[in-house]
Amino acid sequence: QLQASGGGLVQAGGSLRLSCAASGRTFSSYVMGWFRQAPGKEREFVASISRSGYTTYYSDSVKGRFTISRDNAKNTVYLQMNNLKPEDSAVYYCAAREGLPSPNRYDYDYWGQGTQVTVSS
Repeated sequence: QLQASGGGLVQAGGSLRLSCAASGRTFSSYVMGWFRQAPGKEREFVASISRSGYTTYYSDSVKGRFTISRDNAKNTVYLQMNNLKPEDSAVYYCAAREGLPSPNRYDYDYWGQGTQVTVSS
């Protein structure tokens, strides 16, 4: 089970940190990812992180502004979002999968409930 939190309303240029806590499974065995979905749009890849945390991947739209990290001792993955823009507004979802990091949402087996991020201009 994945539980995302940390969303909210922030002004453009501000920061938020999302958290996703996992329970019931061996967290360190899973690749973790963050996706987002804006109204009327497809769910899109934001970032993913390997099981060890040593390897990370980002979409071009967030590279240099967002940082994904994980704490396997706390069964938690984070998404630090800096220099937020109005186009970052969306519901953010965390997801888990076995195997290798992937930007394809269909590769992920487990999903959190989502947390809303709204960036005002």
